[in-house]
Amino acid sequence: MSTEREPSAYDELRGEGWTRLLAAARRRLERTGGALDGDVGLTGPSEAERRTVIGVTGRYRPETARRLAVPIRELDGYLYDRYGTGLLQTLGRLHGPLRDRPAERADEESRRDQALKSVRSSRLAGQGWFAAWLERIAADGTLTRLVRRGDVPLLDAAARVLERLCDDGDRCTGSPERSSAVLPLPVLAEWATGDTKALVPGTPLEQLVLRALAQRVGDGRAVPRDRAGRRALWESAGAIADDLASQVLVLNIGARGDTVVCGWLRDAAGFGIPFRLTLHQLATDPVVPAARTIFVCENPAVLRAAAGELQDTGAALVCTEGVPSAACHKLLGDAVRAGARLHWRADFDWAGLRITADAVARHGAHPWRMTAADYTAALGEGESTPLAGPPTTSPWDLELARAMRESGGAVMEERLLPALLSDLARPVFPQ
Repeated sequence: MSTEREPSAYDELRGEGWTRLLAAARRRLERTGGALDGDVGLTGPSEAERRTVIGVTGRYRPETARRLAVPIRELDGYLYDRYGTGLLQTLGRLHGPLRDRPAERADEESRRDQALKSVRSSRLAGQGWFAAWLERIAADGTLTRLVRRGDVPLLDAAARVLERLCDDGDRCTGSPERSSAVLPLPVLAEWATGDTKALVPGTPLEQLVLRALAQRVGDGRAVPRDRAGRRALWESAGAIADDLASQVLVLNIGARGDTVVCGWLRDAAGFGIPFRLTLHQLATDPVVPAARTIFVCENPAVLRAAAGELQDTGAALVCTEGVPSAACHKLLGDAVRAGARLHWRADFDWAGLRITADAVARHGAHPWRMTAADYTAALGEGESTPLAGPPTTSPWDLELARAMRESGGAVMEERLLPALLSDLARPVFPQ
């Protein structure tokens, strides 16, 4: 006859004196793969727990004891003598089979390795920002959470999205041949996953891809929390959430063609009135700027001053309003392909250097008053705010980045306004 008891015979073990002790034993056995060595302890034991430990070990424990320890083998022997089942069987009958956590961890590690191996076969694997992105999501627990939730396919989907954006003409590094091409996010999501909503704000896939794009443009900076910042991050790689929200501010940009939008631009330029173009307008009908020389600034204050002082007599001017939008790149890319020459500047801060370097690579732009001499002269004309964020280089003038690192100060382009307006008032920019 079997000496094993029915589950109802274990009612005593469901009481206050046993609950924490058996839970601690279960956790330990799951961690060790069921090894009956070592002990389990109770911190701040209750009176019922103290009496249970005394009964199991046969040794008196004072009421003042703050921690009570029970050897696993003694607990196993006590349960077998009393119930006919050892510790492992007793725990299984009370709350189901123990989890083999070492095996689970090994399986989890294997699935993590397989997921990384799959993504490391991407065409982007050789790019530093892509490798750094993978290292970060593996180190901070993101990959483990994907594995445990069964969401590993999202990692492959993220890699496909990034390949579509940052390979195939290398949108992410600004290939001029692809600079005017944009992908609506629903189209990109459907292509990568079959679900048009897979990249809407807040989805796990959106977060994975934006973390990679943030790594690419800012050496691991955090993903922006605001909608405008996230939109700019998408647009930096040629993807758009809304072709009406993507806009570019222009002044004196006449246009060739007989479309409605071209007519609006000519009218605005004729009166020196600032005008906003949407990506939708630019994509619906061809808009090719008539100007052969186009100046580009970062801050609206510069364009506003040019409109106020120079009106329709000033040079063609485009304002990026920070990181250039997809609409901005579309307009300027089309202008360059039609033979226009861009003179580009931004703030003297690390973001401004990145924006300018990207414009040089993407559009063949010529830096405009973005030399070390310009920076040093402007720095001496007033107070400056400290430079923030990761430093970068200035390939068109290596001394500029070096001077900025040494001074540690940022200079906004508004400080150069008199010189900028003087340049805009000339019919031809000096070579």
